[in-house]
Amino acid sequence: MERLFDDRLIAANRRRALAAGNPGADFLLDIAAREIAERLALVERHFDDAVELHGGTGIAARTALATGKIGTMERVEVVRGFAGSDGTVREAAWETVPLEPQSVNLVLSPLALHLTNDTPGMLVQIRRALKPDGLFLAAIPGAGTLAELRDVLLTAEVELYGGASPRVVPFADIRDIGSLMQRAGFTLPVIDEENYPVRYDSIFPLMRDLKAMGMANPLLGRSRRPVGRSFFLRAAELYAERHADPDGRIRATFSFIYVSGWAAHESQQKPLKPGSAKMRLADALDPNRAAKD
Repeated sequence: MERLFDDRLIAANRRRALAAGNPGADFLLDIAAREIAERLALVERHFDDAVELHGGTGIAARTALATGKIGTMERVEVVRGFAGSDGTVREAAWETVPLEPQSVNLVLSPLALHLTNDTPGMLVQIRRALKPDGLFLAAIPGAGTLAELRDVLLTAEVELYGGASPRVVPFADIRDIGSLMQRAGFTLPVIDEENYPVRYDSIFPLMRDLKAMGMANPLLGRSRRPVGRSFFLRAAELYAERHADPDGRIRATFSFIYVSGWAAHESQQKPLKPGSAKMRLADALDPNRAAKD
């Protein structure tokens, strides 16, 4: 398996985000938390034991608890202090699900699975941790996220240095996520996507927000070559030229893929076995069938 991300750097970025103490930068987690909670509220079930995996500030856990659908909530983080100090946080390595098989009813993953080297393996770990008929809910940044930033950084680097290195992480397509859910053994998967355009005065507050979110570049293939002020000034010019609104403010797109899936249980609906249909498809689609009958 080819590794894309530096696990230690991801943990270090999250520690730095805690030290920076910029509460306004967690607005994307707030959005994901509200959406996950809304989906949870529609489920006619109560979940005795729930876990939030790598939720950063813990807003997704708190918002989900507020639905009244959950008994107890445990949170898992790479850095205990980053997730808070309420005594319900378990520290665990990135890409590790520190749960016993079939031990919880609900797992939440808000904006973390896009940074995993072995996403199929993570999904399998999550599914195994769920009790039969347990539910998995996630928000995953998808393809299209930060497309504008990727565009201008690539162009600026080629112009100034004659080549380019990865500066924005690759994001999965919604179809890829659907396939991975099926491969991991989840049943009744539901997947949809929402785009959130965010406007900034320039590229610089956008990059400050990303750093404050713990989202500085964690790619193993990132360039170690220092870039000067001219690089970022050129990127800012390109951003203003290519991705600005008439009022001069720039746009940054965040595309979130929302995922739900269940651990298998005998009570769940199952597709009919091949050959068990009572009517041929051709007959069902025949507009003259009623007249013939």
